[in-house]
Amino acid sequence: MAREVAEPEALTSEHLIHPRRRGEREALRVLLATRQGAVEATTAAINHLKALVVSAPDDLRAEIRALGSNAQVAYCAKLRDRPAQSLEHRMTIRVLRSTAQRIQTLRAEAKALEEEITALVSAIKPELLEQVGIGAVSAAQILVSWSHPGRFRSEAAFAAFAGTAPIPASSGLTNRHRLNRSGDRQLNRALHTIILVRARVDPETRTREGSRRRAAHCSVPLSGASVSRESRLIASRESVL
Repeated sequence: MAREVAEPEALTSEHLIHPRRRGEREALRVLLATRQGAVEATTAAINHLKALVVSAPDDLRAEIRALGSNAQVAYCAKLRDRPAQSLEHRMTIRVLRSTAQRIQTLRAEAKALEEEITALVSAIKPELLEQVGIGAVSAAQILVSWSHPGRFRSEAAFAAFAGTAPIPASSGLTNRHRLNRSGDRQLNRALHTIILVRARVDPETRTREGSRRRAAHCSVPLSGASVSRESRLIASRESVL
């Protein structure tokens, strides 16, 4: 019975949800997905390199551990084994070199993909990149999730889709909200990154967060309400509705 009633209501709704479009939006999506894969593979390769360094022969480990992370990668990528060295030493050098060169290749791939993303975002909606705290990757994710004008009927709908609208969780005399764990999690992460950057460099955001923390009497992280507020500001300022 409930289904029979819901179906006519859905058909007569004034604002049915629109599917995401392809074209430029799909181009950004595949670039973002591939870049994310390269970044994750880079992290895994770095962790593997550090594990190899820990178990390397003493003299080799002492040489590498004195260097910083980037210097370690550059140093290991140029390592050469010699016949006079032991089998363990030679094989360790080879895998260190292979892993370091993989890291360099993946980093170059991620950088090239980010340049493609930047160029595409600049062509589609350059004003996004002019806003404080919004980089090319975050802007691309907003455009991918937004898709096209008219997809969201209001700023509140955009916040709900992004999972930034706090959910009422009041009980008795306690009036509170909890974080929204649903929605587009990639968009949610992009918005959270934007707000973290703004909290460091934007005077307006820093003042607002400072007031909130003073009211809470502690140094607490960004609240769900803060993320929701900023997501609505982004939606209204950038006309992504």
